[in-house]
Amino acid sequence: PPHFSHTPLLPSSLQMVLARLSTTTLAPRALVRMQEPPVTPAPVTEAPPAPPAFNVKDLPGISGPLGFFDPLGFSTDASEGKIKFYREVELKHGRVAMLASLGFLVGENFHPLFGGNIDVPSYIAFQETPLQTFWPAVMLAISILEVFSVFSFNSPFGGEPWSIRSDYESGDLGFDPLGLKPTSAAEYKEMATKELNNGRLAMFAIAGMVGQELATGSKLF
Repeated sequence: PPHFSHTPLLPSSLQMVLARLSTTTLAPRALVRMQEPPVTPAPVTEAPPAPPAFNVKDLPGISGPLGFFDPLGFSTDASEGKIKFYREVELKHGRVAMLASLGFLVGENFHPLFGGNIDVPSYIAFQETPLQTFWPAVMLAISILEVFSVFSFNSPFGGEPWSIRSDYESGDLGFDPLGLKPTSAAEYKEMATKELNNGRLAMFAIAGMVGQELATGSKLF
């Protein structure tokens, strides 16, 4: 006799839905890919701009009517360190000359030290004081200040001799008790130019004062 199945027959459309659900829900878990969180890119930091190339014509001290004045070409083939050395020398001589010019004029008219009896031309005033006996000690006291400038130099071992470090600011002794140094770069350059010009004038002035007193043997006024 014919064999009849006891499983009820389902419509073909329902069978297709059940087959699709079985393949979806029973799929291996390894095949199910978990959604990864979005990766936030690291912030890009821009490198600081490179410092401008050294140019001697960008330094303070260039002013009219001569502008950049180097007739002998000292800066033509000189390195940055050598030019900064020349500038440091100019600043020191200018500052000493300004003090000397003022000292000549004031000291010959107002000299209360050592009893007020030293009334001679300024170019020989030092020899008339008791300090001339102790001139080695005086020179030692002056040289102590100068020793600190050695730290602004490049090492002579393997480096260029008589040259100043590129990160050293010319003439900066760390001494500004009145806070006169401007914070603006443009204002600082203007003030540095004024100092250089006054120092250059003072070097000519003190040379003229000493020459006049050597020639006449008497005080300026």
